[in-house]
Amino acid sequence: MNALQIVLILIVAGIAGMGSVLDEAQTHRPLVVCTLIGLILGDLKMGIILGGTLEMMALGWMNVGLAMAPDTALASAISTLIVINTHTSVGEGIAIAVPLAAAGQALTIFVRTIVVFFVHKGDDFAAKGNYRAIEWMHGIALALQALRVMIPTAIIMTLSTAAVQHMLAAIPTVITKGLQIGGGIIVVVGYAMVINMMDVPQLKPFFYMGFLFAAFTNFNLVGFGGLGLIMALLYLQLEYRNENKAPRVATVSNTSASDDDLDDDLDDDLDD
Repeated sequence: MNALQIVLILIVAGIAGMGSVLDEAQTHRPLVVCTLIGLILGDLKMGIILGGTLEMMALGWMNVGLAMAPDTALASAISTLIVINTHTSVGEGIAIAVPLAAAGQALTIFVRTIVVFFVHKGDDFAAKGNYRAIEWMHGIALALQALRVMIPTAIIMTLSTAAVQHMLAAIPTVITKGLQIGGGIIVVVGYAMVINMMDVPQLKPFFYMGFLFAAFTNFNLVGFGGLGLIMALLYLQLEYRNENKAPRVATVSNTSASDDDLDDDLDDDLDD
């Protein structure tokens, strides 16, 4: 890697570290981080494939209350570097990303604990009306989150390709295969968590149908994407048609009711 690539990768890693706590722009997601690093290293295809695979694993990972999710930013940055530089497979990249996500989870808890000090200092500055100092406290806290991903990424970049390959070869096959299988299970769990949070039971048959098609057909991801798009369009058309029918029935019933009232009034006038 040249100097420009190293600087760009560190910038992406820093933005991913800050995005993992901001959550607004979703810059810490594997699909974003892996794609950008793959583009920088000249292997965009591998970056997209690895990012899409890791994205399915991390789909249901999120911070809820005091529960910290595994760190996708650190796992995405380092796993992409290792996979592209050592020319390993996506499966080995998943096996690397899973323990990295767990390590990043512990690291982000440590950094967030340190950030508490700057939060309290910000409260003190707020009581004094020093808004510039409050901005500095926010900036330092974000900088620590950026360094949380940048420093481990820089350490990996300092290692030679042979050293990284030797480290990967030292991992027993039973562990790498187990992590790959576990990663596949996490994908299903991630989708299940998202469906439970969406609370849309009427869409669950489509979810089950996708598994049946995957098990008994030879569809690839492009075919599944096209099939999902067609099913979504059909569902929206049927839903829109049902919504249009309901007001029409209500209008007819209201009109008939008003006509009945007019007829009753006319009959009363004739009787008088």
